[in-house]
Amino acid sequence: MIKRTIQEIAAMINVVSEIDAIADITIQGVSIDSRKIEKGNLYIPLKGSNVDGHKFVEDAIRKGAAASLWQKDVPNPPTDLPLIVVDDVQQSLQELAKTYRKQLDIKVVGITGSNGKTTTKDMVSTVLSQKYKVQKTEGNYNNHLGLPLTILSLDENTDIAVLEMGMSARGEISLLTNIARPDVAIITNIGEAHIQNLGSRRAIADAKLEIVEGLPDGGLLIYIGDEPLLQEKVPHITGIDTKTFGRSLSNDVYPVHITQQETGSSFKTNLDPEVEYFIPVLGEYNVVNALSAILVGKEFSLEPQVIASGLQALKLTAMRMEMIDGIRGSKVINDAYNASPTSMKAAIHLIENFSGARRKILVLGDMLELGENEKQFHTEIGQAIDAEKIQFVFTYGELARYIAEGARDSFPETRIFSFTNKDELIQRLQARIEENDLILVKASRGMKLEDVVKEISL
Repeated sequence: MIKRTIQEIAAMINVVSEIDAIADITIQGVSIDSRKIEKGNLYIPLKGSNVDGHKFVEDAIRKGAAASLWQKDVPNPPTDLPLIVVDDVQQSLQELAKTYRKQLDIKVVGITGSNGKTTTKDMVSTVLSQKYKVQKTEGNYNNHLGLPLTILSLDENTDIAVLEMGMSARGEISLLTNIARPDVAIITNIGEAHIQNLGSRRAIADAKLEIVEGLPDGGLLIYIGDEPLLQEKVPHITGIDTKTFGRSLSNDVYPVHITQQETGSSFKTNLDPEVEYFIPVLGEYNVVNALSAILVGKEFSLEPQVIASGLQALKLTAMRMEMIDGIRGSKVINDAYNASPTSMKAAIHLIENFSGARRKILVLGDMLELGENEKQFHTEIGQAIDAEKIQFVFTYGELARYIAEGARDSFPETRIFSFTNKDELIQRLQARIEENDLILVKASRGMKLEDVVKEISL
């Protein structure tokens, strides 16, 4: 993590106060939460819509913070505490991270996309960890605050940082990539997430492509080559190298063989047809994500067998295609972290074609931030479900009831159940589950369907 004197910190950001009396104090690490202060931290008192962190400056220093930022328009700064007064605390956090990144002798892999960012981040970091010291974005620290905090947590002897970049509007990826300055950038896909804010998939593609702004001359962009919008736009970008991954044979890397097993997916590629890769996660779309990790591994001079070892050792962030034991001898696939039409269809397709289960049950919740066509997106999900392969469909939420409506085109009423009360859903679902059933649970994060997973798993 960052370790600098206050004098050095002042040189990294725009300080508007006199710091001579505290210049020699050394800070180690930063924190935006006064409840989680560690000794020596620099406290960052952010001004939120509900809470102003400046109220907790004294508490943070009492708990061990070496110093604190203070925004100059906030009145009554304590005169007896080690404060660094700045124009804007949030901008200072971002500038501090940007400068620290420049000071580090490190490579950065930046990852964005509508779906699959976190899974791809986990894959890339696990592969690279076979040879290098790697740090990655933890949890959902992928926004205008989380990414700077992640960078400031990097050790100076780290070789490679794998950083996830999320967004909900234009300009957000631009901000993040100009802080992180990736050497390699990955775009996993272009979906419908945040279409409510951006208006169209074309606008989403433009927003994701902002990631190239941070690449150096000759930097590498790895992107999903099956996406027509990227096929159209990327060739017009100059000064960078590109490689593609996907199902199509026109990509630089594509799978030549995929086998789904209960414990994961095995596959081979055109690049190394003699090497059998295995990832302990289900879904062809996760195999496609793994292809980007293979390209990153090769960019950092890893041999195919080393890459394969890394992928096999993958440990995913929770609630992403997580297979767990369910009640009465069932199996539950917990994919409750997030959902969009693209990822929902892919997960359902996986369940439909999964062998070994006696019955297959879908538990689907609202997909959020889909804009004015949200009802249509949900209806289309229901219409696409194969009634020959799925036995029961349970939905939860006001929007998810349109999934149920769409499914009624091919399902009898006795196999469709729609709820707006989570407890009622759980009760009815528990009563239906039998031995050797396979249950998929998927929705947007805000629906908190992990509550359902908890009640139907061992």
